Amino acid sequence: MQQSQPVSSGSDSDPRYANMDERKRKRMLSNRESARRSRMKKQQHLDELLKEVNQLKSQNSEIAQKTDVVTQHYIAFESENNVLRAQMMELTDRLRSLNSVLQFMQDASGFAMDIPEIPDTLLEPWQLPCPVQTIPNVFQC
Repeated sequence: MQQSQPVSSGSDSDPRYANMDERKRKRMLSNRESARRSRMKKQQHLDELLKEVNQLKSQNSEIAQKTDVVTQHYIAFESENNVLRAQMMELTDRLRSLNSVLQFMQDASGFAMDIPEIPDTLLEPWQLPCPVQTIPNVFQC
């Protein structure tokens, strides 16, 4: 019977296998370098995304602050408009009362009086109850 020899990779004795081992080693090093570059690229991309997230958060915060300011202005203007509408209605009622007194006096005295009509300023805001006055041009060349 023959005795079997220990099995080796063959790289020690055969130059063909030594050449294959060298290629495997180079490929392994190349793969490691490629993986390292890939990790660096991935980290760089992550850093850029985090920077963009921070910029967007900052912009979002600025927009939220501006929105709050605009909302506060809107509420103030709406409140002021409500006050002005109430004042307009009160003044319109007073004017109607005065017009009815004038109408009564006209009917009683027989004298013709100029009783202005009261326009519906809510429906026709361009019709003012008083005559339009011209504004002098102060910016002349």
